[in-house]
Amino acid sequence: MIVWINGAFGAGKTSAARELIELIPNSTLFDPEVIGGTLPYLLPPKRLDEVNDYQDLPIWRRLVIDTAAALHAEVGGVLVVPMTLLRQEYRDEIFGGLAARRISIHHVLLAPDETILRERISGRPVPPEPDGELRVRQWAFDHVEPYRAARADWIDRDAHVVDTSVLTPFETAECLAEAVRNGAAPVCDIVQTPEPTAETLAAGVLLFDEQDRVLLVDPTYKAGWEFPGGVVEPGEAPVRAGVREVAEETGIQLTGTPPLLVADWEPPNPPGYGGMRFLFDGGRLDSGAVRMLLPGPELRDWRFVTEQEAADLLPAVRYERLRWALRARERGATLYLEAGVPLRG
Repeated sequence: MIVWINGAFGAGKTSAARELIELIPNSTLFDPEVIGGTLPYLLPPKRLDEVNDYQDLPIWRRLVIDTAAALHAEVGGVLVVPMTLLRQEYRDEIFGGLAARRISIHHVLLAPDETILRERISGRPVPPEPDGELRVRQWAFDHVEPYRAARADWIDRDAHVVDTSVLTPFETAECLAEAVRNGAAPVCDIVQTPEPTAETLAAGVLLFDEQDRVLLVDPTYKAGWEFPGGVVEPGEAPVRAGVREVAEETGIQLTGTPPLLVADWEPPNPPGYGGMRFLFDGGRLDSGAVRMLLPGPELRDWRFVTEQEAADLLPAVRYERLRWALRARERGATLYLEAGVPLRG
């Protein structure tokens, strides 16, 4: 398993992590800062200059997932990971990727009083080079407000919060170890969907409100908006997979057999393997009843959207699939697509 120690820059995550590995048997420290340190050797300067924070680089997030998983496979036991995560979509991507590898995560937040946090930042040693003050201390100060906003938005709901205002690093580690042991810091409730190793079948279901707006959902286990649906299990019919996934994600029980709108072959796009994607018409729902059910346990958010609104929320390939599914629904026909483009005889 992983104990992920979140918190503002300067909250004492690394100090507590070093103490924690002494308290938890068979535990190893993994600091993702080392991934950031390797990026200047991997990426051209022009790419690095495009972002202000290496967490905004997809390669950093993927390397954190892959390195943590590889290290866990190598040493086993418990990984203790001190790393600030303020953007929920990055939390979803990283935690979801680790959960897909069957690695459970206990998410904890070190939360000293802000006055104390600022005092700690002011007292942090800085590198002797000319830009050390700006690069280290000012960086931490600049992230206090985003940290405060993230706490108000999502972190406090997701993590086990420990007020470390008057705690030493050792006392903090004792609190964390006890919280993991007694279940106060439970395993994150995130779907463990294994990453594909070959082409997959996936089935989605379009659900509509009285205004013919389509339902999109924001899963907790991956970044971005989606249709309700998921991967077809071995031996399972795609339409049954779509109905099952709708029930699991939203609690909505569909009756009958939803008609097929589009079958779309998604070509491989490394590291993805592609495969067949089906979209079915789940029909109109009573929006009042839907609001009583959503969001389900696997969803952070949901909304009914127009086609234009969907274009702003969905990745291009998914939007094209939706666009043609809506045309098929209007015409009462089924369309076959390849890479989101209909093939006509």
